[in-house]
Amino acid sequence: MGRLFLTNLEGNHYSCKHCHAHLALTDDLISRSFHSKHGKAYLFDKAVNVTIGEKEERMMMTGMHTVVDIFCVGCGSLVGWKYESAFEKSQKYKEGKYILERFKVLGPDGSPYVFSQDGQFLESDTDDG
Repeated sequence: MGRLFLTNLEGNHYSCKHCHAHLALTDDLISRSFHSKHGKAYLFDKAVNVTIGEKEERMMMTGMHTVVDIFCVGCGSLVGWKYESAFEKSQKYKEGKYILERFKVLGPDGSPYVFSQDGQFLESDTDDG
């Protein structure tokens, strides 16, 4: 096995819950309104320090999509998925975007809680709704 090189992000970022590898900048957050098997999920324009799995077609709440699971390069944990293509025209905006599952990542301050840029509390892992 070779030497592992991780990209370190400058500024507020989300990181892997297990190994703390940086995954995405808060500036690249598109939406907090997504859901996964484990609850809330976030849509990002870009992600770093991830490797991709095999392409597969998956039926999601919004229709059929071609996706690849994404894994943290630091520890190998499944952290979400990437949209490769969408079958429905209204879902094309997701193509090339990344989903990070809230259950699998730490927020910008290194905790399982999410705060806005001005420090206001937004949500936690234990939120029901």
